[in-house]
Order: sequence, then C-alpha cells, then structure tokens
Amino acid sequence: MLDRTHAPAFNTIDSLKIEHAQSDQLENGIPVYCVNGGTQELVRIDFIFPAGTCFQPKTLVSSFALQMLENGTINYTEEEIAENLDFFGSYYSTRTDHEHSYITLFSLNKHLKNSLHYVTDIIKNASFPEKEFKLLMTNSKQDFIIESKKVSVLGRRRFFELLYGNTNPFGKIAKENDFDELKREELYQFYKENYNLANCTILVAGKLPNNLFEILNENFGNENIKKINQLNWPELKIQSTAQREHRVEKPDAIQNSIRIGRLIFNQQHPDYFKFNILNTILGGYFGSRLMSNIREDKGYTYGIGSGLVMNNYTGLFMIGTEVGSDVSDLALKEIYHEIEILQQEKVPLEELQIVKNYICGNLLRSIDGPFAVADNFLSIWKMEADYSFFDHKIKAILDCTPDDIQQLAQQYLQKNDLIEVVTGKIQ
Repeated sequence: MLDRTHAPAFNTIDSLKIEHAQSDQLENGIPVYCVNGGTQELVRIDFIFPAGTCFQPKTLVSSFALQMLENGTINYTEEEIAENLDFFGSYYSTRTDHEHSYITLFSLNKHLKNSLHYVTDIIKNASFPEKEFKLLMTNSKQDFIIESKKVSVLGRRRFFELLYGNTNPFGKIAKENDFDELKREELYQFYKENYNLANCTILVAGKLPNNLFEILNENFGNENIKKINQLNWPELKIQSTAQREHRVEKPDAIQNSIRIGRLIFNQQHPDYFKFNILNTILGGYFGSRLMSNIREDKGYTYGIGSGLVMNNYTGLFMIGTEVGSDVSDLALKEIYHEIEILQQEKVPLEELQIVKNYICGNLLRSIDGPFAVADNFLSIWKMEADYSFFDHKIKAILDCTPDDIQQLAQQYLQKNDLIEVVTGKIQ
C-alpha cells in the first residue's frame, strides 16, 4: 500500500528510452512509419503531405485548400461523411503548418476498414463545391476583419513580417482583399498537385491491428503512382528589417501588444538545446523570470512568456505579452532588465536545476503513450534527424552550466539584435 504521508523519492533522468517508429512501405512504395503500443484497440493515422504555406502560389491557398477537403467528395456529401464516421465512433481532423499539411483519422481497430474508406475518398476525390467555397470565403473574411481589430493579432502579424520580409511565406500577411481575389479553381489545382500520393507519408500509432497493411494497401498501396523522389523544397529569401524599434498605432486600444525577438538557428544547431534552457529561465514556464517580475511583482500583465519557433529553414526567438497601455514603456524596461541580468550575472545553481528538472519532466510526459511517441518521431522526421537527437538533448541539459547560460545570453540576446514591435496606444 502507498504511504501517502511521505512524498515519493525524487529522481533525475540521464537518458530517454523512447519507442522507435518502425519503417515500412506499401506495395507501391508509399512510406509508412508505425508506433505500436497502448492498451486500447485504437489507432491514429496521419497522412502527411508537403502542402504547407511554403508551397502555395499565393496567400491563403494552402490553408483554404485543406479546409475545402472537409466539404465533401464526388461520392459523398460532407454530412454523409460526418454521419458515417460518427456511426463507427471515428473522427478525422486536418491541420497545416509552413511545411506540411496533415489529414488525421482516429478509429477503433474493429471499424478501421470502414472508417478509412471515407478518409481515402477525401484524399483522392475531394470535390471542392462552389457553394461551400463561397461560404468559407465569406465567413473567413468576416473572422479576419474581427481578428484584425485585436492588438495581439496586429502585433504578431507585423512582427513576423518584419523578421522574414513580406514576400517570404513566414512573413507574408494576408490582406482583406485576398479573400475576394481567391478562386475556387486555384484551391482545387493546389489540391491536385500537392495532395499527390507520390509525396504522401503515412504515420500510424496505437495498438496496431494485424491486418493494418492489408487495409492500407487496399486503399492506397494498389494505386499506381509516380516514382517517389526526394522532394525539392523551395528556396525562401529572408529579408529582415534593419530598424530595431517599430510602433503600430491603435489609438482606441486599452492594452498594448509587445513582441520582441529575432531570427535564430533551428533545432539542428549545436546551441539549440542549451539556448532552450536559457529561454525557459527567461520566459518559458510559469515560474520564469519574466512571469515573476512583470506579472507577479509588477502586475503589468496576466501573462508573459518567451518561446522558440522552429522550422526546416530557421528558428525564431520571441517574447510576447499584452499589458495596459499606461504601463507599456515600464514593461519594456523590465523585459530588457531581465535580459541584462542574464548577461551580467550567472544563474544560481538551484534555479538552473529547477529548470532542468522541469524540461526533463516535460520530455518524459512527451513520450507517454503511442500518440505522443509518434509526435516525437514526427518532430525528428521533419528535420531529417534520427533518435540520437533526444540523446543529445538530454546530454546538453545535464551538461549545461551557469557559464553556458550567461555566454548564450551575451551572444544571442544583445538588445541591438532584437526587433521590438509595440502595437496599441503609443504614448
């Protein structure tokens, strides 16, 4: 029996034992990665296509082409697909990022064959009905107009535009008239070109049924496709602003949005792992220095944080918050003050150990269950790395010293290198 009068022993980790995804392929060469685990008779299947914003010919095409997949096929209406998947206790979802688009099915094993039939039809035979396209554009434009009134949204858009340039997919911001100029035929053409099975990768996680490959081959493996070649990623030019401080005026704002950051390396850079520790200390968790100072001590905001955004091309470090317009300048002063402390003073060993334990705890939670393990595999697959990435991460965490944190802060967080965008009522 557990003795609940005593806290359990505290242990640190020196390695991460993660289940490896097994590599296979369908009869026609489509790659399949499998993570077999769990106790429930349930699987998740991700169909991954290089159809993110990097590949779109114009603004909005990638995201709306994916949304239109949910509006029915040449064989079934949207309602029929939803009703049938619901009958089998299944559901599917879609999402996209800068590089990939994902169509994901969750299904009970006993109904996988029936459920996959409808998702297969969505991938192969989406119809892009004109009526639903017009409704999507109308509703999305209205949502865009409403969102554009928020200082947080305006600040974020301007920040990315300044860092990447307005011709780069990471920085190109949609305009209101883009919704009017978009054509249904453009979305359909993008779908036909980019949701090609020759460029599809399948990731399956859960308690895998014995007939998994029989079902997958029946739906995808028996179709003739062109030879799968290495995908050529587009070359994206980055044109960052040379000006450091920027203001976006919104006179009626009650709060100001603050975004501070810079372009930085991606996850394959040797400094990434330890810089992630620096980021966590500064603003990466609830006990961070920015939260302790600007929320808990000064009361300028409900929340403030810093984070890293990684992709195949580069990385981004960003501090973000919304504060009262009357304390905007004071909040900025305190943000830079916390950065200066990291540059001038070594982090106490006790604080550093707390952050290391926090990061290690998150790593352990990130491999809890087959779906989480699959997500970890996806993260290294996207950057063409292997499982040694996690070993390097653990080693970097254990080896990180206060000297490392100070040196990284001095190297990468110089004030003159940080782009600052304040949106709202400018004093």
